[in-house]
Amino acid sequence: MRLRTILLAILILGVSFAGATFGMQWLSPSQSADRPALAEVPPLPPVSRTSTIIAPTSIALSAIREAMEREAPRNLAGKRDRDNPISQIISNAEIGWTASRSPLTLEGRGDALVASTVINGTVRATGQISTQAASGIGNALTGFLGQDVGRSVERLAGRTLDQRADIRGNVTVSARPMITPAWRLEPNLGAQVSVGDANLSIAGVRLNVGNEVKPVLERSVNEQVGVLQARLRADPFLEVAGRRQWAKLCRSIPLGAASANLPNLWLEVRPVRAFAAQPRIEAAALVLTLGVEAQTRIVPTQTQPECPFPATLDLLPQAEPGRINLAVPIDVPFTEVNRLIAAQLAGRTLPADKTGGFDVTIRGAKLAASGDRLLISLDVQANKKSWFGLGGAATVHVWGRPVLDRGRQQVRLADVTLDVASEATLVDAAARTARSYLEAALAEHAVIDLRPFAANARRSIEAAIAEFRLSDDGVRVDAAIADLRLVDIAFDAATLRVIAEADGTANVTVTSLPAR
Repeated sequence: MRLRTILLAILILGVSFAGATFGMQWLSPSQSADRPALAEVPPLPPVSRTSTIIAPTSIALSAIREAMEREAPRNLAGKRDRDNPISQIISNAEIGWTASRSPLTLEGRGDALVASTVINGTVRATGQISTQAASGIGNALTGFLGQDVGRSVERLAGRTLDQRADIRGNVTVSARPMITPAWRLEPNLGAQVSVGDANLSIAGVRLNVGNEVKPVLERSVNEQVGVLQARLRADPFLEVAGRRQWAKLCRSIPLGAASANLPNLWLEVRPVRAFAAQPRIEAAALVLTLGVEAQTRIVPTQTQPECPFPATLDLLPQAEPGRINLAVPIDVPFTEVNRLIAAQLAGRTLPADKTGGFDVTIRGAKLAASGDRLLISLDVQANKKSWFGLGGAATVHVWGRPVLDRGRQQVRLADVTLDVASEATLVDAAARTARSYLEAALAEHAVIDLRPFAANARRSIEAAIAEFRLSDDGVRVDAAIADLRLVDIAFDAATLRVIAEADGTANVTVTSLPAR
């Protein structure tokens, strides 16, 4: 009976001791620090960045020459029936000519395009020799060559003459094109005509009719040039092309998702300004430099931006090389940020070499925004229970200011400090010594690797501009992203925003122009 009583007392004492120990461990306030109050973080405002696309368009002179070849008339004709030099000799006198041109040549000379062609044709003089003219010429020749020659000329009176001679000349047309703010091209055309000697012998009189053909040919050429200049000046081809590309840019471009746990994203492009440089004339091409400024941002849903087409084209003082500069904000939810931080820290033991007689293992981590800082709540397990009073596990809170490491494309923590309440949980001297190790380790390892987001953004942007590389007949567009970098960060209570900039090249080559 006494033995049973003793055993029962021992059992009650053991259960009481175990319960007291468990209760102290469960209720001990030093085991975990309460989470500090968080400062309010204003929501991130909608943001867009200015992006620029400059695409020099190189139009091959061979393509321009072919278009001119189709448009320019191949045959020319004219006549001069008044105030001509043979009207005093021939009544009803008429000088007419027909000519055809050779294939055009086109070359760049300094600041001008120069087109030239060779004219080959025939001049024809017709009419009747008047009696008065024949008598006067006959009398004049009698005095020099004798009566027989003079009478022969006089017998030509009233006869119809039809004389022909070959003509040859050159026509040169120069153009100094200028772009106007009204989306039009001012061609600034000018023409020069030269005609070689073309001699006719009429009633023994030798006449150079080349000089008579030249003003008529000049007038015909200038009329053709005037018509072409008026048509080019009024042609809206530049505005039509600008509107077409403007409409292609004004949209949301699908980018896909950065990871399986994130929603699909869209790159919204809203062009707001168009600009151009004056044409540049090279040895083999005419270069038109056109550019667009656009507001760009990454959004979680497809949008339908409104992009009024600008009535005025801004003119640059000089041409710029082709380039693409895209600036886009990328929003990363804190749920994804927490996942990344947990992957970096969970299971890590500090210090890694377990020197100094103390170590702590991080079992989990979670981020929260507070003002301009982040609070990291760490679920840790110490190797000695005395670190946290009677318990070996605790939750400690650490403050840090996020900074962007552009070179490594990471968000890191600066000014890492243990929260005051968490510091109070470190009841062991060794634990307080370990504080600096904990803070240093978090500064080193509590990083958010943004490289997957940057790589995905680059792939998505490259895919988005791939369609601009498609080549139509006679037109080739080369556009590519050469570099993407992260330049800034911001955050609110729910989102980490990363600003990315992408650089690339853009050039357009035109090898043939469409027929009208």
